This record gives sequence, structure tokens and C-alpha cells, in this order.
Amino acid sequence: MLPEEESAPTAPGYRSGYVAVVGAPNVGKSTLVNAYVGQKVAIVTSKPQTTRHRVIGILTRPDAQVIFVDTPGLHRPLHLLGEYMVQVALEALADCDVAIWVVDAARSPEEADVTVAEALRELSSLPVALAVNKLDIVYADVASQRLQEYGALLPTPAQFLISAHTGQGLAELLAWVIGQLPAGPQYYPADQVSDRQERFFVAELIREQVLHHLHQEVPHAVAISVDEFKERENGRVYIAATIYVEKESQKPIVIGANGQMLKRIGSAARAEIESFLEKPVYLDLWVKVRPNWRRSERALRQMGYALRERGTGR
Repeated sequence: MLPEEESAPTAPGYRSGYVAVVGAPNVGKSTLVNAYVGQKVAIVTSKPQTTRHRVIGILTRPDAQVIFVDTPGLHRPLHLLGEYMVQVALEALADCDVAIWVVDAARSPEEADVTVAEALRELSSLPVALAVNKLDIVYADVASQRLQEYGALLPTPAQFLISAHTGQGLAELLAWVIGQLPAGPQYYPADQVSDRQERFFVAELIREQVLHHLHQEVPHAVAISVDEFKERENGRVYIAATIYVEKESQKPIVIGANGQMLKRIGSAARAEIESFLEKPVYLDLWVKVRPNWRRSERALRQMGYALRERGTGR
């Protein structure tokens, strides 16, 4: 997982390493990573399974470089895309130095939480912090009860009550994480906050708005392809992207009456992309049908979801 570029020189005692942020879907993992990095490196919505890829968020301090690895929520997969997402999360755990297990203070443990606890239990030597998130929306006695419930699934001395939204408890959790990291160099430049390219973030920002504007199954059947990304002489960035859906019946839902839904998605996405690129953007969106792409290994690979070859261990 180490970057290819040479590491920067650091003072004695400097710590660095990878921290997997894991948990069930929709518990606030991406919000936590964004809070630590200080800007959006992972999209955030109220819908479960928003995160599909491994996304790195880099926090560089005078004493440490913490490389957070935001992961898809661990769940029981229903299709090949789900298998890919689970694979990404498990591989991040296997490669990391520390893990933060994020759980939702607003609910008792569910099947997906048990799945996460079982995966962490298999990595007996891995330092794990239990982070009971969303402290801002529950009473203190409820949060304490959740700490006991989740702690029973995976006993660990490192337990924290946090709110990724307000920042409560984040300093204490970060201090513990840094204390667990090995001594090491600064792997990334101090001003770098992720290892992803601009096209990736543009596609994710478009998908984020699809998730915000549409409901039920349609948003989860969507994939984004950035087909053209070109800066023109006037300084405006021209971006052409395709929103893929799985069924013909989903296409008119994304487009909306007289194209109004697609316009709303495009307008909101363009504003986010302009904020990210810090340049004016012309965004050209198209909607196409790719039947059952979530169940097609070929389609998944073409859309950037590279499943490891089965049975090869690679």
C-alpha cells in the first residue's frame, strides 16, 4: 500500500501508518475521515453503501502522518458489486496498522455489525478502537448502553464516544490512533490529502448528487463514467460524464419530466465540482442503460470495480 514516491525526511520519533476505518453501512465512516482530513475526500449521503471504493484520506502533522482508509460498509453481498465492496473492506483491514471500528449510537448491533466484529476478531494482533459515533443525536445513557452492547461483540480496551459531525471525542481517538502507529517516515507530501485523481472525485461528486436526489433502489443501480475532462482556453473545465443505470425503467426517473431531474442533479454536481477544482465547470451529463451491470464481472471491471480473480489469492 505504500506510495511509489520517496518518503520525506522526518524527525526522530515520527509515526506513520495506515488506519482502516471499518463498520456496517451508514454508520459515519466517511464523515469521520473527512473530519480528520479537514475537507471532503469521501462523499457522504444518508443512504447506506454510499462508499464503494477504498478511499484514502491523509492527515499530516509535525509528529505523525495518519493515512485513513475509508472502506465500504461490511454487509452480506447480493451481487458482484457487493462482493467487490466487501473485498475492498477486508483487504484494507489486512493491510493496515490500526483499525477504527465505527458503530451507530442510535441503534443496537445488527447483523452487519456482527460481521464486522467477526472480521476484526480474526485479526487478533491488530490494535482496534471501538468508536461509538453519532453522539450528537442520542442521550448519554443511550450512548453508554451502546458502548456495552458493541463492546460485548469485540472486547477492546480502546473505546470512545464520538461525533464525527460535531468533532466531539475526535481528539482523544486520534491521540490513541497515533500512539498505536509504528515509527516511520512521511510517505506523502504534507499538502496531499488523498491518492485519488481528479476524475475519480468528479465521478464520485456526480454520484453523490444522484444519491441525494433519487430514492429507493435507483441510486444504488447507478454508476458514473467520466468520458471527457478537458480544460479549455477560457479557463473553464469541460466535463462529459455518463450516468449508467441497470434498467430501461430507471432511465426516465433519472432524467425526470422534461429533463428537470437531470438538470437538478447536474446543477448540484457542477457546484460541488467547481468547489473541488476551484475552476468554472461546464458539465455535460448523459444517461444510458447498462443492463444488470452490478452482476457482470466485465461491466464492473470496465467501470473501475476490479474484482480480484477468484481462487488465485491475488
